[in-house]
Amino acid sequence: MHHTLQATIGNQGNIRNLSFRRLFLVLFWTAIFLFSTNLHAQVPLQIDDNIPHQLFTYKQIDILEDPFGKLDIGRVLSKDYQHQFRPSKNRIPKNEHRSSAYWYRFKIAHNEASKKKWILEFFDQSINDLKLYVSEGGNNYQENSFGTQYDFANRVYEHKNFTYDLNNKSNKLLTYYVRIKSDNPVSAIFVVRDFRWFLGYATGEYFIFGLFYGMIFVFCLYNLLMYFAVKGKQYLYYVLYNLGIGLYEMCNDGIAFQYLWPTFPALNTYGFGLSLFISSIFGMLFTIRFLYLKAKSPLWYKAVLFTIFLRSGFFLACLIFPTLFNLKVIELIPLMMVFFSALSVYRSGFKPAIYLVSGYGILLFGFSIKILLLLKWIPYGTLVYYSLSICFVIEMVLVSFAIGNSIRSLRRKKNFAQKRIIEQLQVNDKLNQTLNNELTAMVESRTRELREKAEIIEAQNVEISVMNAMLKRDVKALNLDIERVNKARVMSKKVNFEEFSKIYPDKESCFKYLSELKWTAGYVCKKCGNLHFLSGATPYARRCTRCGYDESVIAGTLFQNSRIPITKALYMLFLVYNSKGTISSYKLSQILDIRQGTCWTYNSKIQKLYQEKKDIVKKAGEEGWTKLILD
Repeated sequence: MHHTLQATIGNQGNIRNLSFRRLFLVLFWTAIFLFSTNLHAQVPLQIDDNIPHQLFTYKQIDILEDPFGKLDIGRVLSKDYQHQFRPSKNRIPKNEHRSSAYWYRFKIAHNEASKKKWILEFFDQSINDLKLYVSEGGNNYQENSFGTQYDFANRVYEHKNFTYDLNNKSNKLLTYYVRIKSDNPVSAIFVVRDFRWFLGYATGEYFIFGLFYGMIFVFCLYNLLMYFAVKGKQYLYYVLYNLGIGLYEMCNDGIAFQYLWPTFPALNTYGFGLSLFISSIFGMLFTIRFLYLKAKSPLWYKAVLFTIFLRSGFFLACLIFPTLFNLKVIELIPLMMVFFSALSVYRSGFKPAIYLVSGYGILLFGFSIKILLLLKWIPYGTLVYYSLSICFVIEMVLVSFAIGNSIRSLRRKKNFAQKRIIEQLQVNDKLNQTLNNELTAMVESRTRELREKAEIIEAQNVEISVMNAMLKRDVKALNLDIERVNKARVMSKKVNFEEFSKIYPDKESCFKYLSELKWTAGYVCKKCGNLHFLSGATPYARRCTRCGYDESVIAGTLFQNSRIPITKALYMLFLVYNSKGTISSYKLSQILDIRQGTCWTYNSKIQKLYQEKKDIVKKAGEEGWTKLILD
């Protein structure tokens, strides 16, 4: 029994020792777990009136990547995803994969004793879609949407950054969630500020913006005036280049969305691309014109033109695929082209190119800083963030120096050229005086000779004039004789149609003859008896100046309403008259090449008229046939 009791007591001791050992192990691993949990525990941001501005960083932000962008706040709050949040490894987190949505979790320890109004501010103005989830107790969260895909009027404050008024009326430790989805690379910069500090900061920032964009405006206005004064295209190109830079900076700062297109969020997608395209193209065109690149460096001239062609093609591709606008690093190629072309021209001896080399070199430096910041090789900072803007200002100042130096150089050349022109004009004036004296003497001598010859020629001209007058009179008399002979031959019945056509070759000559015959005694209007007329609508017609009656030359004659050509109708009259009406219609048809029926009708009309005026015709002699013409 004693042994049994000892065995029982021994067993109880072993059981007690085993329980202590297990309890020790449980406590040990619990301590390890709590230590490791505290080691990776998220550090909340404390609301403190003595610290008006606090930036979330490192252990204050946990990150969860949603590769497919399908998670909602309910699933993110579940246990399956809460343990997947990881502390931020970077001071400023960025969206590594633009196809993913990123969830950020941070905590704020509120302080109801604070006497200040607090806001939560999100810095990167180019975020497409930012959703802030604020706890309302338990797992209930209120969703607040921000981003460049929403109208600017949806914001609480008219400020370029996204802001949210914090409810600081309790001492609760609240967890906030932020979902960011953006097609372009963005930074997750979250800041808690008291409203008064924010207001002073925003006022100062907008004042600096005013100075910066005011400088760009002054540079543009200066070069625009230079363009109107000098008419140099390079100044207009530089104005457009500066406008492109200004638009890019406005897009980068969120100012363009606030002031230029607040109700058109879709333009935020194209603002960056359009501004960079304008600055690249007109920057290269300005370099070509300002450096006289075609003459001073033909090889670089062709290279820059080829770059302009490629950059334009890339811009058209971006309009079709807007995601290509995010490849801002492509601007490094045009910048390097203008830098090395300016360097080449400077080495060739064009001194003003040194300012462009310096300016473009500074821009390359600022561009390189931006690339290093994008690759996370250098830490984020305000100076680093605005480095490219600072470089733009320095570059504009240096290029202005280059333009001023070029103008001074042109002015010196102009003054030198004017001086040489004045000297040359003085020499030319002396030569002109000497030459004028010699020419005056020669002219006087030559004038005397010409005057003597002119007197001789004048005497000869008088004789020639007398001879010409005599010849003209003889020619006129000869023409009249020829005309009389021809008409005599016509009246003597010895001409055929070909010869008759030489006297009356066309309608014009026939109308002229009829006009002289018809109005031999003068014009008298048949309507009102007026004696004055003007030319009518048809050849040789006459229009009354009083009543406007227009009388044609064949009106009231045998040929009125005749369809036979006037030349043939006149010849037919001549044939019928000479044959005393005995010629047949068949014969007339053969001679005139007119249908026999037409010839018969017209022949009958003439013969009838001939019989009616037979006595008048005989008394008229050779002019008897004209009595048949007039009605």
